[in-house]
Amino acid sequence: MVRRVLLLIAPALFSIAAPGQTYYVSPAGADTNAGSFGSPFKTIPKAISLAVPGTTIFVRGGTYPITSVINIASSGTVADTCKLLGYPGERALIDASSMPVGGSNRGISLTGSYWYLRGLDIVRAGDNGMRITGSHNVIEHCSFSGNSDTGLQLDNGASFNRIVNCDSYGNADPLQGNADGFAPKLGVGTGNAFSGCRAWQNSDDGWDGYLRGANDVTTTIDNCWCFQNGYLSNGTPSNGNGNGFKLGGSDSVDLAHNMMLTRCLAFDNRVKGFDQNNNRGSMTLLNCTAYRNGTNYSLAQTVNASKSITLSNCAALGTHGILAAFSVQTTNSWNPPFAVTGADFESIDTAGVRGARKPDGSLPDVGFMHLAPGSDLIDGGTDVGLSFYGAAPDLGSFESEIPDAAAGGEMPPGSYALSQNYPNPFNLRTVIRYEVARPSHVRIALFDLLGREVAVLLDERGEAGRHEVRFHAAGLASGMYLYRLESRPLDGTQTGQFDKVRTLLLLK
Repeated sequence: MVRRVLLLIAPALFSIAAPGQTYYVSPAGADTNAGSFGSPFKTIPKAISLAVPGTTIFVRGGTYPITSVINIASSGTVADTCKLLGYPGERALIDASSMPVGGSNRGISLTGSYWYLRGLDIVRAGDNGMRITGSHNVIEHCSFSGNSDTGLQLDNGASFNRIVNCDSYGNADPLQGNADGFAPKLGVGTGNAFSGCRAWQNSDDGWDGYLRGANDVTTTIDNCWCFQNGYLSNGTPSNGNGNGFKLGGSDSVDLAHNMMLTRCLAFDNRVKGFDQNNNRGSMTLLNCTAYRNGTNYSLAQTVNASKSITLSNCAALGTHGILAAFSVQTTNSWNPPFAVTGADFESIDTAGVRGARKPDGSLPDVGFMHLAPGSDLIDGGTDVGLSFYGAAPDLGSFESEIPDAAAGGEMPPGSYALSQNYPNPFNLRTVIRYEVARPSHVRIALFDLLGREVAVLLDERGEAGRHEVRFHAAGLASGMYLYRLESRPLDGTQTGQFDKVRTLLLLK
């Protein structure tokens, strides 16, 4: 059963400070101007220098040559995030090619917290395209290319940052051994998350979680693509490691980077698709796909006490690779009874994987590695808490969406469950799926991080089976929220009562 809910949030539910000033920047402006729409500033640093909590800076389309680092040191607040945004429908190109190669010559250095950056392209910096050491920032629909070190790096305590729908490609350092696409590494903090991102043709790795100083931190990567890393922009092999998702590692060989990867795709990386690299933390891979990497999956070393390696619903076309005997493996394509061939997929042609993103910044639609009708990988998986269609999850990165009629109507009763909303993070529209094992009164409510109930999505009798709520979050401010499912049997008994809470992230 599908419910569609429009969330209308009463203003009284939120206590929000007055927003800061809105400024505009344009290549045709001047820093002596007022910074208004009709009289914009010329440089981004000028507008940033005036930022206070709640400030919004719109950057008009065009090229912004820089000769020094754009430093963002001020911070917003939970209620009043600072925003640096490409003007709607336009892209702002930050060109750092005038800066020489050097360890401090980054395009943007974000040491502040509670900033939201969107719609910026950062190219040819002498070091990182962007380095983040602040926390609780959101970077959305930006790109980092041609830089002389990692495109986007998180370090020095950076925590709870969200990188959404970003691309990082063609980055190469002079020795070709350091430039990754994305790198939550070295002294990085915990709670950072990537969603809907792509990393390709970087001289070292697509993602690098190597630690030096930090320990026992957690990073999540969802719905991300990683390909052709370990090659230069001209297509020749680099001197770098050439891995897709490098999940950790450290100088002392005992540091733990806890990595969770869901719905991630690695292909055509020169050395490894998914690489443990002496990481001693927990590594959980759910519904990931690997194809035509030097080695598809390489997670074969020991981990620290209480840590684990888990792979569920993952797929590989070709030899799956090397996995530790102690790893927990459930319904992966190399486990019985599956036997995978190219016929299991709609296409193994990579055409379109570098294509333009959709207007909302989400990944392009491609047939590559989507399951073909009739494949036994469809509905062949185990429920691990991710949303799915049909009787059970599919294997691999892409869930086959089966129309309700083809799926045979409602699913038979099974268990009580609340799935992660999808997509997450989301922009206005998302879906929450849940399951009840017997006729129950079902209530799904939304809460802010202070525990205040801000909306009720559902409050009614529910029949046994799988259901979903689709909602459009009109009137709801950007940020992190909790959603809670309460299910109470209609007969008033205690048996079958169910409560579950998950988080969602709204980005506007």
